[in-house]
Amino acid sequence: MLIHIATHQPQMLASIVQGTPSWVWYLLAALLWLGLSQTLPRQAGLRRVLLMPLALAAFSAWGLLSAFGAEPGGGALAVWLLAAGAAALASLALRGTPPAGVRFDAQALRFHLPGSPVPLLLILAIFLTKYLVGVELALQPALGHDGHFALQVAALYGLFNGLLLARAARLWRLVRRTRPAFA
Repeated sequence: MLIHIATHQPQMLASIVQGTPSWVWYLLAALLWLGLSQTLPRQAGLRRVLLMPLALAAFSAWGLLSAFGAEPGGGALAVWLLAAGAAALASLALRGTPPAGVRFDAQALRFHLPGSPVPLLLILAIFLTKYLVGVELALQPALGHDGHFALQVAALYGLFNGLLLARAARLWRLVRRTRPAFA
């Protein structure tokens, strides 16, 4: 429906954006800040490196449950988990080591991370999925009961979350090599 609106009634897009609750824009600003901070070289502790993918996974799960409730929710959550696992495994199989320049200081329990646009892109992809699904459901409430739509959204969330989780797993492998006590 959004594609139809964008191509045939683009003026309606302004109404959709104006009708969006203000808290959504604050959330977007916070997520942009988080993502942009990932583009710069930085240091981060173990908790922070693991917290972001887990928080975004929770945001995705909330997105699924708030959009589809419990009706197709069980199957959607299963597809989300399967897609996340498959994406994480495929990403780890293609690249099992952290990017060049990543170091772990075992004494300080901190990572030295080069900047990367990938987390920003994944954060925005998750936000845009949640936003666009919300708009589609507002325009077509029957989609909230459409199992196929729910499974497609779940797979999309799973793909994005799996890539973020693979990134965290690569960093965790580095910790385990550096500090066997964490194994």
